[in-house]
Amino acid sequence: MFFWQASFAQDSVRSPGDSPLIQKTPIRKPDTSFHKKTTHTQLVPTIGDSPHTPFPDTLHALAPAPPAAPLQPAGAIKTLALFRKVLKMNTWFNFSGKPLVFPLTEHNADSKEGLFYLLVGLVLYFALIRIFFSKYLNYLISLFLRASLRQQQIREQLLQTPLPSLLLNILFVLSSGLYVDFLAGHFGLARGISFWLLLLDCCFLVGMLYLLKFIILKMAGWIFSIPKVTDTYIFIVFMVNKVLGILLLPFVIVLSFAEPGLREIAFTVSMIAQVLLFVYRFIASYPAIRSEIKVSVLYFFLYLCAFEIAPLLLIYKVLLTYLEKAF
Repeated sequence: MFFWQASFAQDSVRSPGDSPLIQKTPIRKPDTSFHKKTTHTQLVPTIGDSPHTPFPDTLHALAPAPPAAPLQPAGAIKTLALFRKVLKMNTWFNFSGKPLVFPLTEHNADSKEGLFYLLVGLVLYFALIRIFFSKYLNYLISLFLRASLRQQQIREQLLQTPLPSLLLNILFVLSSGLYVDFLAGHFGLARGISFWLLLLDCCFLVGMLYLLKFIILKMAGWIFSIPKVTDTYIFIVFMVNKVLGILLLPFVIVLSFAEPGLREIAFTVSMIAQVLLFVYRFIASYPAIRSEIKVSVLYFFLYLCAFEIAPLLLIYKVLLTYLEKAF
């Protein structure tokens, strides 16, 4: 409304500073779909008094371009097919395979940390005995190997030191109980039973077995008036037990952490060693008893079967019955 006169009137009056070839002529903006109809004043060059055709209107060219057309369906399908082809070519991830279901189960740690510290404690226990009672151990090994001819004197010296003897007997009970525990687990007799509970039971049974044997032999020596013979036999039995307790230490270490193949070898070698020690005890004890009382080899063998083999079979039977009930 304010500029209607300027929009439709032509200014033909020249200002003093205007060029004779340029005059102001109104230019009407072409009708487009993006802008409203407006008029603009543009300087158009003229020659003389007759104006030439003005330059082409550039407002339409300067207008913003319309938005890009969306991707055609065929192009989208082609792109998706290419993307799937790239995923199938991936060798590290099976994108095109069937999905697999992995059920999650609770992880039960099979740690042997407690067993490790137990074995370290046993080795440290034996090392302390070796340090503080080295003379006793030297005499014990010498008497066991018959390296000295003064056996009676060495025996008297060993009998005068009861403390290291008691400590080595405790070592025998612990190492034997641990070995029996591994033996029960190896033959599948300890299913569903706690390892530590079974270890306490084995140590208790081994300790009670030799305690009862000691009491029975002492009573037999007092009843039959042969205390010297029974004392000699008790000394030989517990001397072999002390050596066996030391000998079982490396075997229980191997049985704790070795592979199944090496574990089988350790069981076989340990069984052979125990049988040899049992035969050694028979050979070492018979001459000492034969020198005191007249007893035949058959009677002495029957005695060994009654007081040595039968208690071991009894322990095996008790453990088997207890484990079957607990399982």
